[in-house]
Amino acid sequence: MEKSAIRIDWIGNSCRLLKATAAEFERTHPLKGLSIGTGIHLEPKTVALLMTLRAGGARLVCTGNLNSTQPSTVEFLRSQGITVFATQTTDPAAHHRSLEAVIAEKPDLLLDNGGDLFAIAAEKPYTNLRGGTEETTSGRTRLLRLRERLNMPILVINDSPIKQFAENRHAVGQSLFESYLRFTNRSTNGKCVTVFGYGACGKGTAACFRNAFSTVSVVDIDPVTTLEAHLDGFVTPLRDAAIRSADIIITVTGFAGIVTAADLPLVKDGAILMNGGHFPHEIDVEAFRRHSDVVGIDRYETDHIETFQLSDGRSFHVLGGGHMANLAGPRPLGNTVESIQARCLERIARGEAGPQSCIVPVPADIDAMVANAYLDLAR
Repeated sequence: MEKSAIRIDWIGNSCRLLKATAAEFERTHPLKGLSIGTGIHLEPKTVALLMTLRAGGARLVCTGNLNSTQPSTVEFLRSQGITVFATQTTDPAAHHRSLEAVIAEKPDLLLDNGGDLFAIAAEKPYTNLRGGTEETTSGRTRLLRLRERLNMPILVINDSPIKQFAENRHAVGQSLFESYLRFTNRSTNGKCVTVFGYGACGKGTAACFRNAFSTVSVVDIDPVTTLEAHLDGFVTPLRDAAIRSADIIITVTGFAGIVTAADLPLVKDGAILMNGGHFPHEIDVEAFRRHSDVVGIDRYETDHIETFQLSDGRSFHVLGGGHMANLAGPRPLGNTVESIQARCLERIARGEAGPQSCIVPVPADIDAMVANAYLDLAR
C-alpha cells in the first residue's frame, strides 16, 4: 500500500462513528441506486465520509473546494473507482468547471459546501434532483436567496448544535491554531491576537490561542455577541484598535472584506494575517497585491507565505494566500467529519423530507441519534 493510502486508511480507521455507520449502511443500503454529487474539501477525513456513502449503495461523483483539494486524496478515490473532477487549484474559473462537471452528471443528491453545486443546479435544473445537504453558514446565506427556485429538501449541517460545538468550536479552533504553528514555526506566547468573528469557529480559535498564552481580542459586528466575548474574558476593543495591536489577525466570519487595503495604515509591522472562513475573500489579498503602498512582495512558496513590504518600511505576512489556513499550505489538516451528513442524506433518500425542508437545520432526532451513537462508542 502506498504511503498516502496508508495515511488515509489510518485516519479513516480513527473515524469510529463513520465506520459504525458504514457497517450499518452495508446491511441496509439506504442509498442504493442513487448518485451523489459532492463538493467538499477532499482530504483524508472526507474519504471516510465518502466511503460511508458508497457503503450505503451510492454512486459518487466528486469535486473539491477552492485550494483545499489534496492530490493524494484524489488519487486514492480514483483508485477506488470513484469519479473525481477536482484538481488542486486557486483559480475560481477552473474550480467552477469542475463543479459544472459534477452537475452535468445529474446526481440524485448533492452534498454541498459553500452552496456552489446547488447554485449551479438552480441555474440548470434537472428533474431527478431530490435535494441534499449544505455544510456551511456561508452556503446557507447564499442559498436562502434561491429557496423558491430550489424548492427541495436541503438540510444545513452547520445549523446542527453538534456541528457547532464539535467541528466549528473544537475542531476548527484547534486546527487553525495548529496551522499557525505549522505555517510559521513561531510561538504564540505573549502575542496579541485579534480574532474577527465570534461565532462557533471564532470561539474555538480565540480559546485555543488564549490557552497558548496569547492575549486575545475579539471583534464582531453584533454587540450582543461582542458582549458575550467580553464576559468570556476576551478583550473587545474597537475595530481599528484591534488591528493596530495585533501580532496575529485571524478572520472567521463567513463574510467578504473583513480586512481590506484600507486597513494597511493600521497593520502592525510584522503582523501575520490568516483566514479560517470558507471563501478566500475575508482578507482582500488581491487588493494588497495591487496597492500603491506595497513596494515589494516576497513569496516563500514552500511555506505558502507572502510578505508584503510597505513604502514606510513596515511589512506584514499573509498565510496561504488568504484561503482557509487549516486547508492550505504544507500538510493541510481539515476538520472533523461526523456522520450527520450521512444521516441527513439517508433521510432525504428515503423520501422522509419534503420541499418544506428547504434550507432548514438538521432535524433534532438526527442530532440525538448521532449524539447517542457517539456516546455509546466513547463510554
